[in-house]
Amino acid sequence: MRVVTGVVGNDIHVVANRLIEISLKERGFEVFNLGVNTYLEEFIDAVIETDADLLLISSLNGEAEGWSRDLLFLKSRFDLDGVIFAIGGNLSVGEATQEELAPKYKAYGFDLVFHQIDLNEGLNTIEEVLKRNQKVGA
Repeated sequence: MRVVTGVVGNDIHVVANRLIEISLKERGFEVFNLGVNTYLEEFIDAVIETDADLLLISSLNGEAEGWSRDLLFLKSRFDLDGVIFAIGGNLSVGEATQEELAPKYKAYGFDLVFHQIDLNEGLNTIEEVLKRNQKVGA
């Protein structure tokens, strides 16, 4: 499975990004890490270029929403059927819950939303979804 990952927008949380990359590789993913300060358009280009199965965007500074609102529009411009779009980390400035944020980010075009969820818990969910998608496509 191929995954494009990185940190969106003006976020520079290098250590967390590296931990995500290591965790994905340990689980057998082929990882294309775009690093920090990555624009949404760069993520989409990388998904297309690598034929990725998953886009996993992270953010820790809480400003991902402003950088991610155009995902649905970008998805509509390209044939990205079968790609899972996930975002995780600290997705809000101030107090917010997973239950509050998930519908908002899903409306932006994300399939999976992980606000302040343990990395391994989130990766377990991603692997389950990818396995289900493989069975459907088989």
